[in-house]
Amino acid sequence: MDFKELIAYQKAFELAMKIFEVSKSFPKEEKYSLTDQIRRSSRSTCANLAEAYRKRIYPKHFISKLTDSDGENSETVVWLDFALECKYLNREIHDSLYSECLEIGKLLNYMMNNPNKFGSSKDF
Repeated sequence: MDFKELIAYQKAFELAMKIFEVSKSFPKEEKYSLTDQIRRSSRSTCANLAEAYRKRIYPKHFISKLTDSDGENSETVVWLDFALECKYLNREIHDSLYSECLEIGKLLNYMMNNPNKFGSSKDF
């Protein structure tokens, strides 16, 4: 199986693309701050998940990279909150994107708690 087949990866990638689209409307003065940060963290969620999957034969490395992915996902939530408070996003869009972050977090936590279901050794 390829990492691109993981539901968590697919959902994280889809979210990153939604954030890319919505962040196009952020003010130009946010280009090198909020816009850049939210795009980077949402993309890093996917990238860290891909790296984790390639390290799945090493359980501790697998889980460590998954926690990095989860951390980036949580960072994305913070940037979404800033975008809402700065009025760059309306409540409906924020809540929808936030819900997707929560779902991705649950999937990542499932993977961390069940590494053996993803090709990682049970015994470590």
